[in-house]
Formats: sequence, C-alpha cells, structure tokens
Amino acid sequence: MLKRKEFILGAAVGLSFAAVATAGGVISWPGAHAAPAAAQAGRLVPSAGAAGLAFAPPQGAPLSFADIFQQVAPAVVQIDVKTRVQRPAGAMIQIPGFGAVPIPGGPRGGGSGEEGEDDNSTTGLGTGSGFLISADGFIVTNNHVVENAEEIKVKLSDGRELKAKLIGRDEGTDLAVIKVEGAAFPFVSFEEAATPRVGDWVIAVGNPFGLGGTATAGIVSAMSRDIDPAGYNEYLQIDAAINRGNSGGPTFDIYGRVIGVNTAIFSPTGGSVGIGFAIPAATAKSVTDKLMRGETVERGYLGVQIQSLSSEQAAALGLPENTKGALVGDVTADGPADKAGMKIEDIVVSLNGDAIDSSTELTRRVARAKVGDALRLEVLREGRRQTLEVRAGRRPSETELRAGLGEDEGAQATPSAPVGQAVEGMTVTGITPALRQRYSIPDGVSGVVVTAVEPRSKAGQIGMPAGTVILRANNRTVSSAAELKAAVDAARSAERPGVLLLVRTPNGNTSIVLELSKSE
Repeated sequence: MLKRKEFILGAAVGLSFAAVATAGGVISWPGAHAAPAAAQAGRLVPSAGAAGLAFAPPQGAPLSFADIFQQVAPAVVQIDVKTRVQRPAGAMIQIPGFGAVPIPGGPRGGGSGEEGEDDNSTTGLGTGSGFLISADGFIVTNNHVVENAEEIKVKLSDGRELKAKLIGRDEGTDLAVIKVEGAAFPFVSFEEAATPRVGDWVIAVGNPFGLGGTATAGIVSAMSRDIDPAGYNEYLQIDAAINRGNSGGPTFDIYGRVIGVNTAIFSPTGGSVGIGFAIPAATAKSVTDKLMRGETVERGYLGVQIQSLSSEQAAALGLPENTKGALVGDVTADGPADKAGMKIEDIVVSLNGDAIDSSTELTRRVARAKVGDALRLEVLREGRRQTLEVRAGRRPSETELRAGLGEDEGAQATPSAPVGQAVEGMTVTGITPALRQRYSIPDGVSGVVVTAVEPRSKAGQIGMPAGTVILRANNRTVSSAAELKAAVDAARSAERPGVLLLVRTPNGNTSIVLELSKSE
C-alpha cells in the first residue's frame, strides 16, 4: 500500500549479499570485450570510455555526491512536532506515523505524553524534514508533518534549534510552509525551467528515523505517476531511499536544484524498497508561493463523484469501447453540477472544448478554475451529446470532504452544516443512496450513519469516524436520528453512564459504550 506519513519503524536492519552464477556460461562484462559495432548488425555496444576507465562513471555522472551534499545540506532542516492525539479507551494509542501503539501500564499508565485534564488525549511526538527557500526563514515541508501541531521546532544543520510557526498548508497537495525568525539563512531554490528525465541522477536529503542530515542517491525512475487520491499531483518516482522522517525533505538534481519534495513511498514492508515519490518542483513552487503570501489555495469544484470510463463500462452502455471520459457516479445536491442539470451516469467527454480522457484529467482541469468561472461541459447522456454550462464553486477542504460535508455554492461559497441531527457530539442521519455510496455501506445494512463528529465530544475522544453506521442502541434497532436520540434520552433518564451501541465497522460489527455527556 502507499505510505504517506505512516512509515513503520523496522525492528532490525540487515545486509544481504547475492551471488551470481552461470550455468556453464561465461559472464560478459559490458565494455570489457566489446566487439566492433560492425561485427554484429543491430547489436548495441556500451562504451567503456577511455582505456583503463572501464569502471569510471560515464560522462555527465558525478564522481561523488559529496560536493553536492556539502553545497545544499545547510538548507535542509529537521522538523520536530508536538501534537494532541486522542487516547482511546483501552491500552492502545494512535501516534502519528506509527498507528496503534500499546501504552505501558494500561489505559492510564506510563505514556510519554502529557494527559489533558478535561479530555481523553495525550501528547504525541512526530518528526519530519523540510528545507529553507528564503534567507528570512521560510521553510517548505509536507502538510502531514505539521498538521494539528501544537508546537513546531526546527533543528538546523549547524545544530541550532528554533521555534517555528505555521504560515499555511494545503491538504490537496500535502504541502505546508512554516517560518523561523532570523536572517541570512542558507536556502535553496526550486528548478522550474528544466524538466528531469527518467534516468537522471537525484539526491534526497532528510531526517530518516530522526537520525539527522542524511543523503541518499539514485535516479528518476518514472515521471507523472498518477497515485494521488486527491488527483492534484503527478509525482516523480525516484529510487533514492526514502524512509519515515524523510517526508518534506528535498530531492535535488546533480546541480543542487530542488526538483521535488519527498512525500510518499510504496512499500509492502513499511521501509524503503526503492520506490519513492516526490511532488514536482513546478507544483510545489506554485503552491508554496501562495502560502508564503498568506493566501489560501482555492480550487474549482463541480460537486460530483467520478471515475474514468472503462471499455467494459462503455460497452455496457452501448458506446464504442474506445470512448473516453469521466463517468459520474453521484451528484452533490445543490452543488454546481446539480444546479446545471448534471445527472448520475452522465459521461463528461470535454471541458471548454478540450477532450477529457479520464477522471483525473477532469479533476485537475476543474481544480485550476477560479470560483465563478463558466465551465462548458459536453456530456454523453443515454448515447446523446449535451452541453451543460456550470459555474465553478469552491472546493471544500479535504477534511470537509472526508467528513461528508456539503457546500453552499452561492455567491459567498460558504460551507453548509453537516447533513443530519446532532446527537451526543455526532451528526447522524438516515442512510440515503448517496451516503450508502459515499461510505461503501452494503445494501441491506440499515441504521443511521455518522456524517461528522465533534473532536472534543465523547464520540470524538473514542475516535469514531464519519461513515460509522449505528445499527442498534440499547438493544433496539434505530433507523433515524430521532430514534437514536430517544434511546440516548432513555438512558439518561434512567441515570445510566452511557448507551450501548452496536456499530458497523470495516472489520465487522462491534458493540461499544458511548459515555453520555453531562448535558446536551
């Protein structure tokens, strides 16, 4: 699975050596006994360079990365953050970057953080990397390194430790800017003009596992990797080792120019397996420039759930198998697309006259629109082409979207309240087809769905996520917010400390006791 922030610390590090053997053959080292080019038509003969330099790096490769590291390392920093994390009932705690970790001594004993007096939370510590991009102390890092941080400290390469403040962050691209006070800091710059190629050398510098300034080298393995759930980044893939703590650090080319921001790895083990991903410099600079100016990164919004149209889906709809576009799976009520008349199973095939080949392309094109821009969408509906005029709205934050919040797409473009009724710090509602699709609730499951949770409520303290389905309360089925509230009121009238809930989770049904607040 893709790892962004959840890098898992390995228990041991080992070195393995592989022996290469041949079955009755002779190993032919490239360049050592190369035949003349004319000897074998079509054969590609690697050049070994001048005589005696068979193992020297080819032209263009650095003899060492030492000079590059010495040049750029002073601009790379270690970032240590302190965050408030919820302490669930039981002897486990969620620590950013580690997942569920046992608490020594049980639910209340031995934790390294400080407990809040009025809530069930504790202090978690995290670490990451970043780099200075100005002499007056602006630092680029990943959003996931500093989000929810109560305290941020930066350790410079010369050993100084400085407090930093958050300037701005963008969940969509996972970028953030922080700042330390001072002047004449060494800094590096993004490379926008030159585009790296597959095979180009790269060096990654950062703070893996909290070890401090560390360099790893490799090459660009691939370009434009489309692995971003939000759809805004086309990542550089590199094979320079990236591990937990490297997040937010820079990827340099051999000239010391920043070509990417190290953000994620693909790993079946949690450690580096040579598949890392960096946000390209052009994207990073565009976003961080806005954050440095104190601006909020806004993106256009249609209010639809989409997926790329497959050839099988096209055939099922009676369309040619080579039909390309974005298939609409759901339309947000009162959103821009809904107001323009878009319907479920519409296929968006062009935007402002330019062909749309995939859902990712539509997402990025719409995101670049400004709030209020006119978007001319050509759609296929029941095999016939139609044109819709849509006014782009403001896309909610990724947190709002995950929580299932809608948005009022009026002139003010202000977010609306979560759908449902407030009950014990939860916003709950009956299961609608849209919510069933959004939270992958199987047909046949009935109850009420949680669309939002107040973080400091009892439900928030036990970590109940949006999308949870409450099936029963006090051994009675519930199918509406009113029925759940009635069960809560009955438990309170009986002076019970909590209400027994049967809830559906991705791992199956489970019973929990929700402690009742002192007052509604």
